[in-house]
Amino acid sequence: MDLVQLLGENVRRLRKERGLSQEELAFRAGMKRSYLSDLERGTRNPTVRAIGRLAIALDSNPTNLLRSENGK
Repeated sequence: MDLVQLLGENVRRLRKERGLSQEELAFRAGMKRSYLSDLERGTRNPTVRAIGRLAIALDSNPTNLLRSENGK
């Protein structure tokens, strides 16, 4: 799977697990909701800074945002 798509799927999954809307997560991560939406759909390349901000906002680790479900 493409790394950008994998990141998007993980962000969406974690966001939903935490009961957050895109708007709330974007606010917590200091980014625009449209940028977050693009990231979740895998249509935008994330910056390292964005990955870090999302990890903090999701109370997670950047590694978890880039890890496949089977851990590889």
